Amino acid sequence: MAAVRRALPWALRWALAAATAAVLALDNGLARTPPMGWLHWERFLCGTDCAADPRRCVSERLFMEMADVMAAEGWRDAGYEFVCIDDCWMAPTRDEHGRLQADPKRFPGGIRKLADYVHSKGLKLGIYSDVGNKTCAGFPGSYNHYDLDAQTFASWGVDLLKFDGCNSGTLELLAEGYRHMSLALNKTGRSIVYSCEWPFYLRPMQQPNYTEIKQYCNHWRNFFDVYDSWSSIKSILDWTALHQDSIVKIAGPGGWNDPDMLVIGNFGLSWDQAVTQMAMWAIMAAPLFMSNDLRHISPEARGLLQNKEVITINQDPLGKQGYQITKDKNFELWERPLSGQAYAVAVLNQQEIGGPQNFTFSLTFLGNGLACNPACSIRQVLPASRDWGVYSWVSSLSVEVNPTGTVLLKVVAL
Repeated sequence: MAAVRRALPWALRWALAAATAAVLALDNGLARTPPMGWLHWERFLCGTDCAADPRRCVSERLFMEMADVMAAEGWRDAGYEFVCIDDCWMAPTRDEHGRLQADPKRFPGGIRKLADYVHSKGLKLGIYSDVGNKTCAGFPGSYNHYDLDAQTFASWGVDLLKFDGCNSGTLELLAEGYRHMSLALNKTGRSIVYSCEWPFYLRPMQQPNYTEIKQYCNHWRNFFDVYDSWSSIKSILDWTALHQDSIVKIAGPGGWNDPDMLVIGNFGLSWDQAVTQMAMWAIMAAPLFMSNDLRHISPEARGLLQNKEVITINQDPLGKQGYQITKDKNFELWERPLSGQAYAVAVLNQQEIGGPQNFTFSLTFLGNGLACNPACSIRQVLPASRDWGVYSWVSSLSVEVNPTGTVLLKVVAL
């Protein structure tokens, strides 16, 4: 209990900072809630040998087939609207006019044709480039071509740009490149969501200025790439909690912290760990970009990723990012303010040995004492949906959580 009492000043500090901060967001009218979609990188990496592995190489076939599945199997209707190309789509050189071009063997129809196909499915197309002179995989970067590349992407009908930070030279060039591309995209007149990695590449050398970054980017990466493992998910959550004082207050409509892709439906997470990633990405108001093979995914993984109640929390229009209230031994208690005098609450059990354990806490700890004042209804959202009933302000709640699992609750004041 002492740990909970010590944590209360954090919640107060966050509320005051959020209430007083006048944060300007990128003025492109986009990403008013965290963007949702599918991104190829974690699952498909830089596969370019389509002769040897045609169903897993980075090609127009992969993205068309993923668009087909997203339209036909409920993904689009659940809110996943972007089909995103990551690195390795390009030809090794620019064309004779200096423009980026897709690899002609793997994308024989070009990106414009792919965009038209994706749009015909009621979806949007994302693409990738880099602020430096080469991408992370060694393909042509956008340095010295920011305006031309923005115009090219717009002419192709692209709806999102993931802009990486490899090979950028100095920190000044990095920052100037991210600013320049933001302005160049806006000048095209096309609505293009702008996904940045600016703070991640700054952090080894200097503290990012998140107020400035939010003026140029719709969402931004802070930490290392996600891997298909529990240790990776855990490291992202630990980093986020450690840095929440600087990153939580800046997030909101138009600009979001991006903890990287959802790897649910792959190989490395247990069921409880998959529940934890889905629950915590909702608490963190994170962009939801899956990286998996939707053509071959289990019904359980599909049900979790398409869970309407979890997605509703993630997409809550109030747009406030959640934060850790306390850490008590192996348990973590997180909350996220929602619209309608509600809170999402996550109880995470970090223990990796033994069986389920109970965590008990007073409802007065939630929402600076206001989440359940004078009473509240509580509904469990994950790992399974069920109503817990009505509780009073002075009630305690005991939550049983599996090792590496999370219980996600929605608390609504009455």
